[in-house]
Formats: sequence, structure tokens, C-alpha cells
Amino acid sequence: MSSTLTVWYNTQCPVCNAGIEWQHRRLVRAARTGVVEFRDINLEPDVLSRFGAGVEDVRRRLHAVDAEGRLHIGADCAIAIWLRTPGDVWLGRVLSLPVIHPIARVSYDRFADLLYAWNRWQAHW
Repeated sequence: MSSTLTVWYNTQCPVCNAGIEWQHRRLVRAARTGVVEFRDINLEPDVLSRFGAGVEDVRRRLHAVDAEGRLHIGADCAIAIWLRTPGDVWLGRVLSLPVIHPIARVSYDRFADLLYAWNRWQAHW
């Protein structure tokens, strides 16, 4: 998979920021060629409004738009990133399997809910 993916995330969340920085280092080659671009939702709060998503939505879950204009949210966004990351394509494929995909979504969503609550409690934004 080589189409461009633009990922919006919350740089004000220390866990999110660290995770994206780690992924970005793994994707340096892909990022240089424009396969994946990481952007701070706090700098572009209305960029996803055409999808009905705003800053709080991205603070809760990763969001990405691919070259075809499709929105990927949460686990689907993570899978889209892994499918473009050398060495992690296998993970994206496994998590996309029909039996595993719903489990991945629920697991991601529960973790994201906890992280969102923790960030609000810590007043990271």
C-alpha cells in the first residue's frame, strides 16, 4: 500500500505524542516520500469538519484521511499506518482479519477512552 495517508493526532497528550514520535521515526523513509504525514489537530482544529469531526474527536481517537478521501478512525487509523510502515505491514494485515478486526476496534476504543479521561484529569489541554 503506497497511497498517501494524513494522520491527525493530539500533540498535547504525552502518550499520543510519544507514540506518534516513535512511529514517525520508524516511518522516516515513508514520511519523506509523502506516504504518511503526521499533523497536529490543535493547529488545524477545523480540518476534519467535512467529516463531522473536531478537535475533541481527535483527542479521543486518531483520525486519518487517505489519498482517496476516506476517513480512518481509531483502530482503523492505526491499521492504515501499519499497512504503510515497513516491518509492520504484517500487523496491519493481522488486525484487519475478519475475526480479529472487531476485537482490535473494541480494545483500541477502551484504551482511547481511558487515555482521554486521564488527559482531561491531568488537564493536558
